[in-house]
Amino acid sequence: MNLLLLLFLPIWVLSISLSSPILHATSSISVSQNAQAEPPVLSYDGTGIQEFRTVHHQNLNKRILIALVACSALLGGVFLFLLYVWFRRHKHTRGSTRKSQQTIETAKGETLSSVNAKINYSRMADKKSSVAIFDYQLLEAATNSFCPSNIMGESGSRIIYRARFDEHFQAAVKKADSDADREFQNEVSWLSKIRHQDIIKLMGYCIHGESRFLVYELMENGSLETQLHGPNRGTSLTWHLRLRIAVDVARALEYLHEHNNPPVVHRDIKSSNVLLDSNFNAKLSDFGFAMVSGLQHKNINMSGTLGYVAPEYISHGKLTDKSDVYAFGVVLLELLTGRKSMENMTSNQYLSLVSWAMPQLTDRSKLPSILDPVIKDTMDLKHLYQVAAVAVLCVQAEPSYRPLITDVLHSLIPLVPVELGGSLRVTEPISSENPH
Repeated sequence: MNLLLLLFLPIWVLSISLSSPILHATSSISVSQNAQAEPPVLSYDGTGIQEFRTVHHQNLNKRILIALVACSALLGGVFLFLLYVWFRRHKHTRGSTRKSQQTIETAKGETLSSVNAKINYSRMADKKSSVAIFDYQLLEAATNSFCPSNIMGESGSRIIYRARFDEHFQAAVKKADSDADREFQNEVSWLSKIRHQDIIKLMGYCIHGESRFLVYELMENGSLETQLHGPNRGTSLTWHLRLRIAVDVARALEYLHEHNNPPVVHRDIKSSNVLLDSNFNAKLSDFGFAMVSGLQHKNINMSGTLGYVAPEYISHGKLTDKSDVYAFGVVLLELLTGRKSMENMTSNQYLSLVSWAMPQLTDRSKLPSILDPVIKDTMDLKHLYQVAAVAVLCVQAEPSYRPLITDVLHSLIPLVPVELGGSLRVTEPISSENPH
């Protein structure tokens, strides 16, 4: 409204200033006509053409009127242009506000108005993404004061809790201490920008004293590590489900390596960072160590988990996307064998899964004997040989011998049934139930 007043005020002033001469000229003409009371004078030039002798005041009126119309049209055009700019900005601001208020939703897409009322939204430094800031009291209430019964998993000093915010909204809350502040900031920075169906969704964070909290979408079936090496020992994971999990992780890595801008090296691919939803769809998590790929990183701290770290990274600190491919190969071996990445042989000796499996992976006669008993004799042997070949290539000691993750993905998709997101057509029904 203030903008409209500022625009109309000059037009009104100009109209008054320009109309004054017109009124004055009109008055002069009226007085002149009343005083003289003479009709217009006609003159004849001898050619048969008559012309009127116009009065000087009438020409002046006409020029002033034209000037007034021109100025009004110009100011009207400026007014319409500014009105259009104001409308566009208002529309953009309203859309941005609406988008930020809908950042946190339930799995069914319902907006959580009651929860949103207690959440603030922080614009990230790049101004292209925003992330929710949860009140500590909200997290405390949702986890029942971080009750041990709500613990979903632990990794080092990090504890993951199930949080129930209301009857529609549950999430996972990861708690860490301030000594992991660098990883905390790195994860918030990356996951606030990355959006992909196979990468965990960060819903927000909280800083309270020395504690750091990350709030993720809830993955009902926990981590792949828990499913394979926990009490169930992989009994819920059929052959086809394991392949689908491998495809999901490969697709997430393909996005990071090939499609994200800038490309990203995850640096911590392992089964505990592969999370499974209620239908065993896999999502990649934990971006605390993620870095931009292709840059020369100096003075970086070595990171990763023993058994998943590529040889060149251990010996020379060389970091590329092929480092992630190596770790993916180890996860693929876990899916095949049901064994951990490192096995404790004696009190002081460990044997890596790669060292144990490589001699048998290359011998087709021995390959079936190293399979997880849960999936043994449940697959087409040709498919088994193909998956084993992919795993062997991924864990090659020489990085240049390892395939691109895109090639890995294209090799595995044809082995996954259509019903599970692949391209394989099978006659038997696909189920996520216990294979036995």
